This record gives sequence, C-alpha cells and structure tokens, in this order.
Amino acid sequence: MAARAGAEPAPARERGALRIVGAHGGSRALRDLQARMVECRACPRLVAWREEVARVKVRRFSEHTYWARPVPGFGDPAARLVLVGLAPAAHGGNRTGRMFTGDRSGDFLFAALHRAGFANQPQSVHRHDGLRLRDAFIVAPCRCAPPANVPRPDELRRCSSWLDRELALLPRARVLLALGAVGWDAALQHFARRGIPVPRPRPRFGHGAVARLPGAPALLGSYHVSQQNTNTGKLTPPMMDDVLALARQLLT
Repeated sequence: MAARAGAEPAPARERGALRIVGAHGGSRALRDLQARMVECRACPRLVAWREEVARVKVRRFSEHTYWARPVPGFGDPAARLVLVGLAPAAHGGNRTGRMFTGDRSGDFLFAALHRAGFANQPQSVHRHDGLRLRDAFIVAPCRCAPPANVPRPDELRRCSSWLDRELALLPRARVLLALGAVGWDAALQHFARRGIPVPRPRPRFGHGAVARLPGAPALLGSYHVSQQNTNTGKLTPPMMDDVLALARQLLT
C-alpha cells in the first residue's frame, strides 16, 4: 500500500481551481451537471463523514489532500455500457475524486475492464494517471462516501436526482451493469421514475441476471467488486470476465 500512497502527485493546492475528472469531454450540459453535483451538501450525515475522513485520514495517505466532495460519473460520454456502483470508498473515490480510484475494488474492476477492452489501462491509482474508458461510463446511486459503506434510504432518495440527470445525458446507453443489489435496485427505480413500467414481482438481482424492460436499456447484474467479495472468492476475475462478455453480447 505504501507504493500506492506515493504514486499520487498529491495536488495539495488544487482545491482553489477545482478540476473535475468525470466525462471525457461530453456535452456542456453534462459538464455543467457534474460541476453542480460536486457542490452538493444535501445529506448532513454524508457531508460530515466525507469531511471527517478527509481531516483525520489514515497513515498511508497522511500526505494526501482528499477530494471530500460528491464524486461525479466517469468515462466515455458516448458509452453504450454504464456501470452502476454503490458509493465512493472513504479512502478511494472520496480521496481521489474519481470513481473506483485508489482502492482495491478499483484494482479489480479496472483490470477486468481493461481485459474486456473497455479501459486503456488496468490500473486506476489517481485521477491524473491517464486512465480512459472506451464505450463505458461509471455512475453510482450515492455520490458521497457513507459510513460503513452503507447509505441510508433517505440519502439514496436525495441522490437519485443526480443519477437520473446524469443518465439522461448518456443518450447512447444500451446496457446498465449493476455492481451489487443496491445498484440493481437503483437502476429499476430510475426506470420507474422515467415512466417505464417495472413488473411485479420486480426482477431479482443475481450475478449474471438480465432484465429486459420495454423502452429501457438492458439491466445486467454482477456481484459488487468489494474486497469482501473478491477476497472471499464470491467474485473472481473469471466471473467478472464472463459478465463483461455478456455485456458485450447485449450491446450487439
């Protein structure tokens, strides 16, 4: 972990001229949305936690200046594949300012995206490392790091407007890949808010599960790339490769 901590250029004075690393270009509307998103303070518990983590830090990142703001979506604004995660990690995205960047979950995810041809490199260490996604974009139902990695239902509801507006500005999206049950439920709720009928009983989450709703992108499920899942073997690299291969099939 020491090498990871030393790898980031530690932009200690960057906050004065905030640089958002989100969409690779994209529409002015998407850039403006993300600029507004990173100023959000709608959830007092999450604001307090993300800023406390940034103040206290952990030893291996003690020299880093944390992002400590909502984390916008990241990737190719012309993407057909949109990954729906959960929330930034306290010392990952909350530190680096980019989804799944600077933590072990990101190591696993971006290595898989690189193998599948959706990323130009397998590492995601800091937001200046040259990583670019191809035909893929990453969003989350909760944009601030939550305590114990668990956002409350009311926080997810407040944050849903950012998810809705960001997805609305990704017009080529054809497949939503939900990383975990929270992402799956958030995608279904997003469809419902768009006026797309969601059947009852609702489509069930599972690794490799596919839900096709008329008028909506295909919804594909995967176990989350959390360390809990990858360290225990609940999610392995071949399993992730299989899900991304299925995503490719759904895109054709």
